[in-house]
Amino acid sequence: MALNVGDVAPDFTVKDTHGQTVSLSALKGQRVVLYFYPKDDTPGCTKEACSFRDNWNQYLSKGIKVYGVSMDDETSHQAFTTKFNLPFPLLADTTGAVAQAYDASGGAYAKRFTYVIGPDGSIEQVYTTVNTSTHAQDILSAIV
Repeated sequence: MALNVGDVAPDFTVKDTHGQTVSLSALKGQRVVLYFYPKDDTPGCTKEACSFRDNWNQYLSKGIKVYGVSMDDETSHQAFTTKFNLPFPLLADTTGAVAQAYDASGGAYAKRFTYVIGPDGSIEQVYTTVNTSTHAQDILSAIV
């Protein structure tokens, strides 16, 4: 069962694509899209990542941070990012702890869930069903 709108988003600290530490608490005051996906460089995950890439300028113009999260390691994330020219960081949740905290753990892979986290740290939107081709635009359309 996913977390609900209005819940406080669980804090986490993990490494991103480039080995930089990312903590949700350090992003307070900003809107964050945290999208969980099963595996780098697979068809659905690639469509979803490219959906965010193709809408990147709109996210930037609204000041929204985007992070993709999977259980892949930094090396896998680096290759995926380079291959598809992804402009946003991917988070290496190699232990699955972040996916578990967000009820997105599917065992060996993360479930395809997305959370929009508001500047106050609470969950504003929850997506447990995703159209990988249009997901990034669907989120933008729902953000006021």
